[in-house]
Amino acid sequence: MRVYVPLTLPGLAEAHKTGELGPGPLSAYAVTPGLREWYVSDDIEELEYAALSRAAAASLRLLAGAPEAARRRVVVAVDVRDQDAVADPDRVLDASALGEVRIADAVPLSKAAAVHVDADDAVADVTAAVDALGAADHGDDDAQFTVDGAEDHELLWYGVQEIPNIVG
Repeated sequence: MRVYVPLTLPGLAEAHKTGELGPGPLSAYAVTPGLREWYVSDDIEELEYAALSRAAAASLRLLAGAPEAARRRVVVAVDVRDQDAVADPDRVLDASALGEVRIADAVPLSKAAAVHVDADDAVADVTAAVDALGAADHGDDDAQFTVDGAEDHELLWYGVQEIPNIVG
């Protein structure tokens, strides 16, 4: 199963240094039954893009808790065994948990298929989105518009072999 692990650039640097994403448990996003039902599509590429987008939103939240991190969302696409990515059955109907899975243990970086990172031109919008998260969470429509603005930026695709250049 392909899962999308949200990170920050310092988190990616640490994974590169240690050779693994972890320690577990890890939060990730995948094409779950709940995501399929919400997205209403049978196109696996569209569904995987939706899971990637959910992970990018989670990366934004990680950035909010990491003031020293560069304001670029990071998502690592990793292949794990289906039984290793478990959705919380108590949160199936929770809209904020759509596509969310837990992976109990660290995942070797060698299982990564790709890395997705914001381009430099996204930094201003991602910074504004991070700053607006709290207000958006409390129902401020203008703040939510700012948070949604980060989603206007497509994450760039990088091969795993490019990680040293990304974090360097």
